[in-house]
Amino acid sequence: MALSLTLLLGGCASWFEYEETPDPNTNQALNHAIWWNDFHDPLLADLIDRAMRANPTIISAQAALQQARALRDVSLAANRPNLTVSGSVQRNTSEGGPSSVNFRGRLDASWELDVFGANRSAVANSEAEMQAAIANLRDVQLSMTAEVALAYIQLCSLQAQLDIAQDNLSSQQETLQITRWRAQAGLVTSLEVAQAETAEAQAAAQIPTLQSNLNQTRHSLAVLTGQTPNELETVLHAVGPIPQIDAQVANVIPADSLRQRADVRAAEARITASIASVDEARKSRLPRFRLGGLLGLTALTLTGFSNGSALATQILGSAAMPILDGGASKARVRVQQAALEQTRAAYQKTLLNALKEVEDALIALHYDRERLGHLQQAASSADNAALLAQNRYHSGLTDYQTVLHTQRTLLGTQVSVANLQADLSSGHVRLIKAMGGGW
Repeated sequence: MALSLTLLLGGCASWFEYEETPDPNTNQALNHAIWWNDFHDPLLADLIDRAMRANPTIISAQAALQQARALRDVSLAANRPNLTVSGSVQRNTSEGGPSSVNFRGRLDASWELDVFGANRSAVANSEAEMQAAIANLRDVQLSMTAEVALAYIQLCSLQAQLDIAQDNLSSQQETLQITRWRAQAGLVTSLEVAQAETAEAQAAAQIPTLQSNLNQTRHSLAVLTGQTPNELETVLHAVGPIPQIDAQVANVIPADSLRQRADVRAAEARITASIASVDEARKSRLPRFRLGGLLGLTALTLTGFSNGSALATQILGSAAMPILDGGASKARVRVQQAALEQTRAAYQKTLLNALKEVEDALIALHYDRERLGHLQQAASSADNAALLAQNRYHSGLTDYQTVLHTQRTLLGTQVSVANLQADLSSGHVRLIKAMGGGW
């Protein structure tokens, strides 16, 4: 009888076997997950790979997902049969009398019939929470990879500014040497020499600041990749030009693309979880049914277990329904309904914020491209003007003020171009992040 009961309950368990539903956006998410390859920068790809493996925030989000999956499994267990085995040995002695030993063995099986679906609602709740944890992990991964990319772009921009500053210092040193020669020949006064020395010192003073910012950015990148500040010193010592993305930004991006954003998907999952919580609270007020079985053996010796008289069996059925609870069950339903309204409002806020981020990123990219074209033209003209002024000064056809002005103009435009190129690349990263990894 006990064996039949166990097989019966085991068969019932198959009715509630859980099969995780595949996410239709999984393949799309995987395709967008390597968006940084569009920059065609191996060092950037290596840094992001390090961050994905060792960043503490990502590791924490992965642990939170494991916790959510374990809680889902706990909810699933409520729909499956329970089987418990227990045994005991008892020795009884009395003064002047014989001692006795009593052996007991027991097998308990039970299963709660989820007639009205309260347990299934709890499973749906925990499943939705797990989906929210998956979305949160993806959001953390996207945020961390974007932070690495932005820090790397800043590092390349600082390196480009350092190169410009060093070229400017070399030019100022050359001009200073020529000015001193002209002063020795009596062609200029000591005023021009002092001005040239001032310009040379100011150019040299910019370099330590840029070097300090470079080192700090290297340290930030190391921390983002889960390493000590100085661990990537050699890898990041000499970076290449500012990475530029090849992909063209679409003028019109489909509105449903926002659903691939992790925060939007997490908000949707939380709405599903809240709906399941309301359903669970309502169904908890309905009757609950439970089946159980007991197989017990009692004997004075171990060999006595083979005696049929030692066998005791029992099949139990029970039903329970709350009658009077002071209105607590109704209040729990209202609590979950209020939580559902909050979740819906949070979803609307998340969606509006997503739309704002995408629109802001698109507008910034549009005007940055326009500005970059003008600045590159200005930098080319400033370079020609500085070269002409330098040649005319060497020939004694113009004064030092003209040279100084053209060099300062060239320096300013070159730095502006480098900064705007970095802003353009950073804008692409922010748009990719706003779109949840691409579109």
